[in-house]
Amino acid sequence: MWLLAAHAQRQGLPVIGYLANAPAAAFTNYVDAFRRGLGEMGYVEGQNVAIEYRWTEGQRDRLPGFARDLADRQVAVIVATGGGAPALAARAATTSIPIVFTGGTDPVRAGLVASLGRPGGNATGVLNAGNALTVKRLALLREVVPAVTLIAVLINPASTDAQEMSEIQEAARTLGQQIAVVEARNAGDLDHVFATIMQTHAGALFVSDDPLFTGARTQLTALAAKYAIPASYSFRDLAVAGGLMSYGVDLPDVHRQAGVYTGRILKGAKPADLPVLQPTKFDLVINMKTAKALGLTIPQSVLLRAEEVIQ
Repeated sequence: MWLLAAHAQRQGLPVIGYLANAPAAAFTNYVDAFRRGLGEMGYVEGQNVAIEYRWTEGQRDRLPGFARDLADRQVAVIVATGGGAPALAARAATTSIPIVFTGGTDPVRAGLVASLGRPGGNATGVLNAGNALTVKRLALLREVVPAVTLIAVLINPASTDAQEMSEIQEAARTLGQQIAVVEARNAGDLDHVFATIMQTHAGALFVSDDPLFTGARTQLTALAAKYAIPASYSFRDLAVAGGLMSYGVDLPDVHRQAGVYTGRILKGAKPADLPVLQPTKFDLVINMKTAKALGLTIPQSVLLRAEEVIQ
């Protein structure tokens, strides 16, 4: 891969460093969407631009080394995706190479940008607003399973910071919902998580917005089906994979927009002048096949609000 990138640089082609806190196999559609965005700006991988990929494969501690390596190689742009950690690693590695990030982390609070409208430094990006939707998503789950008294909340303690945890707890208090927090640091923890959920007698599952869970969507939704746990997710891909419901942004489109921003920077735009993009549309997706398997009747009030119903 490095030989290809080095050859591209010798040929005068720009090289994009793609830093992802995720498993490569699970993010194929997001990379495809990113390439579509690049294509909208006239860039085609292998023709007039090269992309050098760095995948953590679930090992988040690899991020700082990967980011430093890309910075040392003087790539033209670093794309940081899979939560806030890749962007922070990239920013720690360079204050001069442009950075385009995606994720739900508040970039102002994290110190990545001065403000959303005027980033002011070498970073900008596209938000998915995952954490901001917590109350709405939890309320929708309660509408679907109104008799459930305890809802398990799945987080990744390696990436869920105190602010995000506070937002989840505040959402539960606002709705008067009792929750039990369960944790998974990697996909191997998920079997134990569901055993814990059964022990606590939680009647439903709220899965936090985290690249670990997006990447492990097939395993996660299969376990929810095995244990007959109604579960709510952040993104459509998890509902398509068999999850009961999702409410959030179109994640592939977030990556497409990141591709567009990367292309604009390659054409000369500065990150400091590109506002951080915020989502304006959120989609509710219901998987009726899963609902029937769980013996659930989805309220008409919820179905009427769904942008997509998977039969």
